[in-house]
Amino acid sequence: MKAAGKEVTIVMVEDDEGHARLIEKNVRRAGVNNEIVPFTNGNAALDFILGPDRSGAINEDRYLLILLDLNLPDMSGIDILEKVKSNAHAKRLPVVILTTTDDEREIQRCYDLGANVYITKPVEYDSFANAIRQLGLFFAVMQIPG
Repeated sequence: MKAAGKEVTIVMVEDDEGHARLIEKNVRRAGVNNEIVPFTNGNAALDFILGPDRSGAINEDRYLLILLDLNLPDMSGIDILEKVKSNAHAKRLPVVILTTTDDEREIQRCYDLGANVYITKPVEYDSFANAIRQLGLFFAVMQIPG
């Protein structure tokens, strides 16, 4: 997966270690070999995505795809989504919400805030693995804005 000839880095914000391993394994199975940078809490992820100063200027020359869980220990994924999409340097970064929450209002709120894709994690292991593999295939063909 490339953007403007450069490799895209996948930022995975997921506090459940089992889910994180499953996501990485099945994205790889789909043939996506991009670097995956994992985070288990929102503050560390925001430091990486927007920079420690949170200005977003750090994104000048890099291409990120964000996989975001909504239920994190230190802040909600909605807060992260809001900060990324309201930042002039980061607002075009694609954000894929990957969560167990299938509340209709929550889904609408994420899309209103600029989420690109909202996927509910199936509870059942094989269904979850399959959903992530399909997501990996989607990554292989999607365009990332510069």
